[in-house]
Amino acid sequence: MREIINFPIQDIKTDADAILKNQGISPCTEPPEKINALLNIATDLFYELSAPVGILSEVSISEFEVIYCGEGQNEKTTPVDEIFRQAANLALFAVTLGEEVSQKINELFKLNEFALGSMLDSVASEGTEKAGDITENHFFKYLIKNKKATTSTRVVRYSPGYCGWHISGQKKLFEFLHPEDIGISLGDSFLMHPLKSISGVVIAGQKEIHYFKDNFPFCHECTRRTCRERIKSL
Repeated sequence: MREIINFPIQDIKTDADAILKNQGISPCTEPPEKINALLNIATDLFYELSAPVGILSEVSISEFEVIYCGEGQNEKTTPVDEIFRQAANLALFAVTLGEEVSQKINELFKLNEFALGSMLDSVASEGTEKAGDITENHFFKYLIKNKKATTSTRVVRYSPGYCGWHISGQKKLFEFLHPEDIGISLGDSFLMHPLKSISGVVIAGQKEIHYFKDNFPFCHECTRRTCRERIKSL
């Protein structure tokens, strides 16, 4: 299976609390009126300018092993290395919001509209993650439809640049997946263009394979720890 997914922008429901948290505002705190106004403007711009599209392609464990090894710069032991070998099914993915929203963010910063630029950046980042969630769920529905999974299967995505999987892993991933078909290119530093894009692998299997302790040597450098929230949600 290899599929390009065009999903309507209205299907992406951004989380205001998550966006404000990214701005350093606790969900327990009532934001000032000015912040709420910026959030509303940024959200309107997000829905006006974003053109989300994704690409998804099944891959075997042996194929992914080559992709995962990448340029040989991964940490010695990583959660992904342990998890993918126990998977029932794997798929590579890439998602982008398109060029216009990224251009608008850059334009706002150049015009010294830092507050709105920063808020739009946060909204777009949250929107990109939500698009990734939709793509993840799309793979789960495909597996169910084709009797490759059951309701007890859990599907979780992992990306280069996190959890010891070196960002240079993007190179092999791109060689296999060809995200250029949906307008994503890879720079010399392995960052994607447009900026509001994500890629990685979707791993399907029993929920237990996704459990891991955050005691790897690189975990203390992580400021997000979103893995804990994902594991709890399983």
